[in-house]
Amino acid sequence: MAEKAPKAEKAKKPSKKAAAAGEAPAEGSTVTVELDANYAPRLKTYYNEVVRPKLIEEFGYKNLHEVPRLDKVVLNMGVGEAVNDSKKVTSALAELALIAGQKPAVTKARKSIATFKVREGMALGGKVTLRRIRMYEFIDRLVNIALPRVRDFRGLNAKSFDGRGNYAMGLKEHIVFPELNFDDVDEVRGLDVIICTTARTDDEARALLRGLNFPFRQ
Repeated sequence: MAEKAPKAEKAKKPSKKAAAAGEAPAEGSTVTVELDANYAPRLKTYYNEVVRPKLIEEFGYKNLHEVPRLDKVVLNMGVGEAVNDSKKVTSALAELALIAGQKPAVTKARKSIATFKVREGMALGGKVTLRRIRMYEFIDRLVNIALPRVRDFRGLNAKSFDGRGNYAMGLKEHIVFPELNFDDVDEVRGLDVIICTTARTDDEARALLRGLNFPFRQ
């Protein structure tokens, strides 16, 4: 009668002592990567240390919770060519995911429009909502990298607020973001950016975004 093969030993995690010494883990061992829980985006640090004190001084807030802050950022990309070619939506969603660093949701038509050959439920674009770390990282890249790359850029419209402290802007070319490779982009598309804040008035929201170095036109 043949002997049973010995059971394979489970891979052991590297010891804390070996990890502290910087030794390479043994072959077949499991490596656990721990994220730094204390990481804070540089824009958030700048807001806490510079922007917030200025807002308190300007508007005379008595409570830190009254001070306006960023709440979320919504990115929306429409793909009108999807009516004739559904593959356009797939490529647009992939590019939006690279820009946002987060998987977007598909936006679909709510009702059929015969004139534009649109059927109810047809995929026509994508949107993504960014919060916390991803939100700060995106705005940092938007202000310091993407906007300076816009052709003939003359500043943002300082009046594009909705009356409740939220700001809307549009980019004609989404390729201004460095995450995209020009050779891989099949078509240049527009991108809508909605920045939601906790400000109660447009003046407070405008002061917040100016403090975060948004280049508004004078």
